[in-house]
Amino acid sequence: MIDRRANPSSAVASRTVPRTATRTVKRAGTRTVTSTKSRGAARRITPDPTRSKLLHAASDVFAEVGFHAATVREISRRAGANVAAVNYHFGDKLELYTAVLRETMQGPSLEAVRIALDRQAPPEETIAEVIKAMLARMCSGDNRDRRWRLMMHEISQPTPAMSRFIDETSRPLFDRLCELVGSMIGLPRDHEKTRLCTNSIVGQVVLYAHWRPVLAKIWPELKMTPAQVARIAQHITEFSLAYLRHIGDGTGKPGAWNGGAALPAARRRK
Repeated sequence: MIDRRANPSSAVASRTVPRTATRTVKRAGTRTVTSTKSRGAARRITPDPTRSKLLHAASDVFAEVGFHAATVREISRRAGANVAAVNYHFGDKLELYTAVLRETMQGPSLEAVRIALDRQAPPEETIAEVIKAMLARMCSGDNRDRRWRLMMHEISQPTPAMSRFIDETSRPLFDRLCELVGSMIGLPRDHEKTRLCTNSIVGQVVLYAHWRPVLAKIWPELKMTPAQVARIAQHITEFSLAYLRHIGDGTGKPGAWNGGAALPAARRRK
């Protein structure tokens, strides 16, 4: 038995810290929370799966009908959740859609593009690796079909969420690629010619993803196998670097197209 008169601190401790409680300790301005302990084993907190279920269901619905036609009720029904769960976990439909874009557009394949852009290598080698990573992402990366359908809805009916995703993710990658291109042609990254060259590189890659239904009709023999994707990446690299070298070595000026008269004779095909 505790003698409360002889040891008042023990009495306070017995009142404020039960056997099964979470104790908070402050040390040097830092709040540290210890785990809950009881007589038996420590209780395991199972994470609420509702959020991930909502994300998965919303990804399907948004890809099928787009942001504007999607309803919170349908998303909740597919997730097996209450309608109020969307507001609880995400705030509103737009925030849920933004979370879907981030989860769908990002992933291992986008990380591969970032890694390629951050290579400590000459610009030509880095651009070659970036083209390879971008094409692999477009043609066979994670969530490829879902990304494609979401982008088609965004092209027809843009949303504020895509603008946020571009500012957070796409713009930094584009700026880095502009730096690489600018270093090859001797121009700042924000120069019009630098941006046009960068757009041309990206456009060649995007064509093989966004134009696939058309390519399947006009070039049915083209099968986007890993070997074929590698050959296309090599072609885009050679095609792009040839022009960047042409501008960068001074034989081609970043001005109006002159029918190829500025090309040295040694570079022309006979």
